Amino acid sequence: MRCFRLIFVFVATLGAALPAMANSASADAAHLHVQLIVPEAQLLTGQSSNAGLYFKLEPGWHVYWLNAGDSGEPPHIQWTLPAGITAGALQFPAPKRLPLGPLMDFGYENEVLFPFTLDVAKSAKPGPVTLPAKVDWLVCREVCIPGKAELEVDTKVWNGLATLVNTKGPTLAERFLDRRDPSLPPLPNPLPSSDAAVFQPTPTGFRLGITTGRRETQAVFFPEDQDILNNPAPQTVSPTATGLVLDLKKDPNLTANPAQLKGVLELSDGRNYEIAATPGTVAAPPAPAQFSFSALARISLFAFLGGLLLNLMPCVFPVLFLKGLALVNSGAEERHKLRAHGFVYAAGILVSFWALVALLLGLRAAGARLGWGFQFQSPVFLVLMAGFLFFLGLSLAGEFDIGLTLTSAGGSLAAKQGYAGSFFTGVLAVVVATPCTAPFMGAAIGYALAQPAAVTFAIFTALALGLAAPYVALTLQPAWTRMLPKPGAWMDVLKQAISVPIFATVIWLAWVVAQAYGAALLAALLALFLLLAIAGWFLGRWPAKRWSTVVAAVVLVAVVGAGVIASRTLVTAKFSPDRVLIMRLAPGSYWETWSADAVEHALAAGQPVFVDFTASWCLSCQVNERVALDQPEVMQAFAGHGVALFRADWTREDPTITEALAALGRSGVPVYALYTPGQTDPQLLPQVLTPGIVVDALSKLPKPATQSAANSSN
Repeated sequence: MRCFRLIFVFVATLGAALPAMANSASADAAHLHVQLIVPEAQLLTGQSSNAGLYFKLEPGWHVYWLNAGDSGEPPHIQWTLPAGITAGALQFPAPKRLPLGPLMDFGYENEVLFPFTLDVAKSAKPGPVTLPAKVDWLVCREVCIPGKAELEVDTKVWNGLATLVNTKGPTLAERFLDRRDPSLPPLPNPLPSSDAAVFQPTPTGFRLGITTGRRETQAVFFPEDQDILNNPAPQTVSPTATGLVLDLKKDPNLTANPAQLKGVLELSDGRNYEIAATPGTVAAPPAPAQFSFSALARISLFAFLGGLLLNLMPCVFPVLFLKGLALVNSGAEERHKLRAHGFVYAAGILVSFWALVALLLGLRAAGARLGWGFQFQSPVFLVLMAGFLFFLGLSLAGEFDIGLTLTSAGGSLAAKQGYAGSFFTGVLAVVVATPCTAPFMGAAIGYALAQPAAVTFAIFTALALGLAAPYVALTLQPAWTRMLPKPGAWMDVLKQAISVPIFATVIWLAWVVAQAYGAALLAALLALFLLLAIAGWFLGRWPAKRWSTVVAAVVLVAVVGAGVIASRTLVTAKFSPDRVLIMRLAPGSYWETWSADAVEHALAAGQPVFVDFTASWCLSCQVNERVALDQPEVMQAFAGHGVALFRADWTREDPTITEALAALGRSGVPVYALYTPGQTDPQLLPQVLTPGIVVDALSKLPKPATQSAANSSN
């Protein structure tokens, strides 16, 4: 592996090194923003203060951990400090696994803060000081680019005997350094004294045994020392009653076993620990449970029922309208083709489900933490999907005639064209259905994604068949279609009416974009709608003209390109840490931001906890919040039982929430978990809520201590 690292460093040096930048605490460099953060009014003589080196990275680019993995180098900082002030070493937060071809790097994407301390001697002279530093780094994607900057911070040293009175509260920088921003990679904690870590060499690597006092289902180990492990090799997790066993593959060039296996261990719920495992005996992991056909049949039945009910969810309504139009528009001469259209529609659903599941499993195998509906966490997907539906709505409303729409409308279309329309309508059904989770679906999907690939595909096939079943059944019974009206001029009116739910879906997607990514991306999306309307005008004004089709095609290509660029630039535009904190420290409400630590703290205090796992793009979530959770009688019941309310927002990708959902046996939202102090497992409420369901679940909680005391006194 060392040779790979040397090759990468050599390639990196071929890039143009950045010019040094001075006289500023921050600098914009290739693919990143770097800044020194030193809190104001905290440099006191005889004391230490927290400071940090902050990086904000463009999408896809990363900087490195202390052990960079198979290639790369971590950031370095070199100080030229005034007399009496010294700086501690950079501290490295818990990293991520970053696959790069056949290699595996360890580092950070998006943003990271490397904390360090500034120590001021008692003999230091109070007054203004300048703290200059030279920073260098290596930022990589498919290629690596070295960078450097000369930064300096102007601050002030105060007499440690003085008492500083801060009437304005903590500054944004102080809150940043206090680690109050949950989006930053956390610093690993020391392994609790009650836990243990031992390792045992095996013929191919090491077996790491971790004892935490509870069953652990997820873990990733990052070795502190280089050339110990085969970094790209998968790490096999085997849960035990009091922890887990992690099988690791050693580096092929390793000749002697280490005295300790040191590094960072990441567990579920975002827990990260520094460990130094000592040699010992690690019991072999328990054998996996035997495969059960009865369990597969039961879960597959749930998946099929969930697919059936998915047809009734608001996500799928627009597609049902489209298929209804296609069915009504089939004249008497088309009756013998209905069965074929039904099977082709079902094939579109099946192929789409298989492709989506294959992509999800592939990304998970590569180290990504994703769940059901993960594509709606991508701004690129949201923008392109909204544009596609807007363009389709314009066609249905009558601005132009695509000629081949997803509805297969028009009896004069060739058979091949009509079948293509049915197939891609099935594809569209799956795309718009994924942000919804119908009853029975949550448990089925959670079970499926935790099983081997063959079982996963079998369960999702049952789900796909359930989604396709109503339309296929209608096409298999031609007698039922006789009840449908004859095609006629009224079809144009119906076609235009069907554009209404399509545009309603577009409005919903635009709202999701605004909620998750802000007004800048929403404005870009509206501009893309204008371009799409212009393309549609060309197609409608000069129909069947080759030149107008070419113009419209050019505009559509420009829309796709602009949509991708806007989604990647406007969402991750460079901004200072102060602005980050302003956006993320918004005032709270009845619902607090979820974190595993906050839930455990509330439960330890004897307080019941209700967690709403939700997302802006999840229509079922939004409906449940408005018709059930936000109702006065439900909020009153929450308050009456002293329930702490937490909302886990999964709108944007959040590995911690993904892991929490997996621990609950779920892989998508909505999920509603009611925790009772003293009980290990929470109660999971149905995915379709009513006020009565929530109030009934709360009524089974133990009465709060204050209420019990009041009742006894009466």
